[in-house]
Amino acid sequence: MAINALDMIKKHRIVPVTAVNRLEDTDIILSALCDGGLPVAEIVFRTACAGEAIERGVKKFPHMTIGAGTVINKAQCERAIGAGAGFIVSPGFSRELAEICAARKVLYLPGCVTPTEIMLALESNLAVVKFFPAGIYGGVRALKALSAPFGAVKFVPTGGVNESNLREYSECESVLAVGGSWMLDTSDYAQIKAKTERAVAIARSAGGGEQI
Repeated sequence: MAINALDMIKKHRIVPVTAVNRLEDTDIILSALCDGGLPVAEIVFRTACAGEAIERGVKKFPHMTIGAGTVINKAQCERAIGAGAGFIVSPGFSRELAEICAARKVLYLPGCVTPTEIMLALESNLAVVKFFPAGIYGGVRALKALSAPFGAVKFVPTGGVNESNLREYSECESVLAVGGSWMLDTSDYAQIKAKTERAVAIARSAGGGEQI
């Protein structure tokens, strides 16, 4: 039975965030992530070929869970879902995007950093949210404070997360997974694979990775 997007993210506890500037780089990036032990990727809608890259990735790497990030409007959301994106990530909360994803049965991770935003997400039956930008909005200390009134909410902190603080975030009880681009600041296969292997090892040793 296929594992859905949320279960894959829960299992691997890291969501690599990448901007694909050239369509041909898609294969290198996704191959390196998979070979490094991380069959999950968020391709951001900040480049001209983002939609094509998602579509290419879904077709060539069917064992991966590939989502779309920096989705900020209806057109991008529908384009990403049409390309086969398994999850949608936005920098803020959008009721319209939440409704589209619910109707299409696609996981939606909205950016929420305040109690009001989290409550809006809960009103849309979303109990897993992106905490972005995590570093600027208080990091682990903020997540621990927010988990008191919102004990049922799980967070995916993104923004300022890197190899040096990955363990601290991963050990936080309210963190489902972390998102970050530090593994993908290069288009070199060997470097991406090596960084991914280190990240996977840290997440696992911190207690990350549920068996699905």
